[in-house]
Amino acid sequence: MELIKDINKSQIEIYNECLVNLEHLIVPTDKLISNLSNFLAQLKNSFPKISWIGFYITEKNKLFLSPFQGNSACTEISFGKGVCGISALSQKTLIVDDVHDFPDHIACDSKSASEIVVPIVINNSTWGVLDLDSYSISAFSKIDEQYLERCISFLANKLDLDNFILS
Repeated sequence: MELIKDINKSQIEIYNECLVNLEHLIVPTDKLISNLSNFLAQLKNSFPKISWIGFYITEKNKLFLSPFQGNSACTEISFGKGVCGISALSQKTLIVDDVHDFPDHIACDSKSASEIVVPIVINNSTWGVLDLDSYSISAFSKIDEQYLERCISFLANKLDLDNFILS
């Protein structure tokens, strides 16, 4: 019966559970890479719609692949290029319902159908982005945007990310 209950949970309930779990998983005294990896695992394991999730961290106006879960990915993205680069440059979350209709989409996985990218902005500078892909069209919504932004805010505050700026 527990399984049926879990299947019927709303996205909001799942995100709220994730936030509670992240409170225990993210430990400021642990290595940054460990915390970023656990953050991603919590989200990927909570949402079957996610085919790929990862961080790209800024160094000299470029985004570099950092911890991720999923298939291999592009390792370097310039600001202003692709969904990640545009999000990094604009410092705005982007939801792309169909990546095949996005003019500057960078296809690392040909099966990806939709994407959401949340910028991580510290002291008015783009520290990096959180990138999520799905094999389903229109997989991400305003609910995802709102809660992923909350998750990133939590992460940035708990880890004091301004001390980890790479460039």
